[in-house]
Amino acid sequence: MSELNANFHGNYEGGFIDLSARKRIESLLDNGSMRELLTPFDRLTSPWLEKQGIVPQFDDGVVIARGKLDNKAVVVAAIEGGFQGGSLGEVGGAKIAGLLELAIEENRKGNPTAAVLMLETGGVRLQEANLGLAAIAEIQSAIVELRQYQPVIAVVTGPVGCFGGMSITAGLCSYLIITREGRLGLNGPQVIEQEAGVEEYDSRDRGLIWGLTGGTQRFASGLVDAFVDDDVSALSTSVRDCLGQGVPALHRSDDISAPLTRLQQFDTREQIDAQRARQALTEGKTA
Repeated sequence: MSELNANFHGNYEGGFIDLSARKRIESLLDNGSMRELLTPFDRLTSPWLEKQGIVPQFDDGVVIARGKLDNKAVVVAAIEGGFQGGSLGEVGGAKIAGLLELAIEENRKGNPTAAVLMLETGGVRLQEANLGLAAIAEIQSAIVELRQYQPVIAVVTGPVGCFGGMSITAGLCSYLIITREGRLGLNGPQVIEQEAGVEEYDSRDRGLIWGLTGGTQRFASGLVDAFVDDDVSALSTSVRDCLGQGVPALHRSDDISAPLTRLQQFDTREQIDAQRARQALTEGKTA
């Protein structure tokens, strides 16, 4: 790391998870380089929440910004997990999609611009259903286009994790970073329990939940690229390392035949546990 950026995280030390979405972005970027776009002063609120008796938030729970990482241009989006469980609706989703499209346009102009997505989200906001789904589809489409030019890096830390359609979004990114406290899965524990029963998945069993979808398991299973401590400096270093690797020769989402074959051979009549899940995803895999 250059001497110029030796103190890139400024006054932020210690845990990353406890920071707000806005502070997470600021702690990541080079000192003084953050420029927030569509701030709370623009008062972009969801038009649907208040009609359902829910107090909206002026940034709709999503913070977006431009800045520099080791003096390289990046765009960064962070979802506020404390607002509506980090769920994405029309406005928040459009902010992320628009940010990625901005990066795409910059690359087309010959200005290399990468992206970092801090995903603390339960997925689609149920109160905005189809609008949220459409927004997530736009985000995913933009990621697939942008990752041809520059890396798109996803970060999942905690405590909400990354679920629903946004877990698919994470899987489309060039690199995925997770902490021990982070979780990653298509359906959340309560959804699985509701649909399949507590015998299938007990949402109160924290050991089972983190054993199957937690950061340690996801890294060991080869579903994420980096496993870091909940520490501002460690996470910032990991993001910079991924950025320095450039665009992968093969994205994970383009290499699904082998894991799909292994999953098709899995006997679903038996209760899954962490060890068997890991074996199903890694058995026969070469380094």
